[in-house]
Amino acid sequence: MRLKQYLILILIPLAMHSQNEHTIDSGDSKLHFRTFGSGKPLLIINGGPGMNSEGFSGIAAELSKLGYQTITYDQRGTGQSTLPKTDETSITMDLMASDIENLRKHLKIEKWSLLGHSFGGIMAAYYASKYPGAIDKIIFSSSGGIDMDFTTYVGNTVRASLTKTERDSLDYYQSKRENGDLSIETLKNRARFLANAYVYDKSKAPTIAARLIQINFDVNRLVINNLHRIDYDCAKSFSRFKQPVLVLQGRNDIIKIRTAEAIANAFPNSKLVLIDHCAHYGWLDAPQVYLDTVKSFLNS
Repeated sequence: MRLKQYLILILIPLAMHSQNEHTIDSGDSKLHFRTFGSGKPLLIINGGPGMNSEGFSGIAAELSKLGYQTITYDQRGTGQSTLPKTDETSITMDLMASDIENLRKHLKIEKWSLLGHSFGGIMAAYYASKYPGAIDKIIFSSSGGIDMDFTTYVGNTVRASLTKTERDSLDYYQSKRENGDLSIETLKNRARFLANAYVYDKSKAPTIAARLIQINFDVNRLVINNLHRIDYDCAKSFSRFKQPVLVLQGRNDIIKIRTAEAIANAFPNSKLVLIDHCAHYGWLDAPQVYLDTVKSFLNS
């Protein structure tokens, strides 16, 4: 089965509480973003690739209570961030990093903290490698990593997290999608079975499935292709990066612990926290531990 179907690494909502939203020009993109609260700036980078940020309002509102201005944004080509064309020239990691930097400058922020979940962690690492002086702290939440190592195993870990019935059903609906069946029924059924791989508490799977059907598969494919094209590898980029880094991951994640350890080892001032009985979504499987750990790090 193809790897790309597993690289849907997203953030699921705690609730929906949008505060202020705006759109700015960022190169060829109209970049849409939301802000919550006031205080120190914290940019939350959602997973995917190819997902919008609408599921982030809850956690953004929650973290804004700590005295932070939390910011979410739709990555180019997703949600309300529009492009005149969507192809390999308009969807690249360099352009996506430039979008983040353009947003920082628009908001007149000198330095901000980042929380990157899943693919958002990949994006945070790439941005940090390009603009290290713009960062106060980084939180890697179940991150895909600082290089392409996770692509060598994530397909297998996803499948290992499913029962045989779930795997067979996923294969059936994935085959239908790849053969051109993009009906709502096919996409919902595919998401229903795939979602079980992402949580330890299977009762939370429907929450994930509801978001999985929102993915833009064209953007997903273009980002993954670009990661391979540029041979994404930031492992040696942070030897002089002294800002605090938190690496937060569930012990039952589809992302292996070795990936979290590699991230922590790349940053001189890092802390690795592993959460028991927790898969890819800490705020769903272990909300108290996840949020307390994030809050403690941000307030330290």
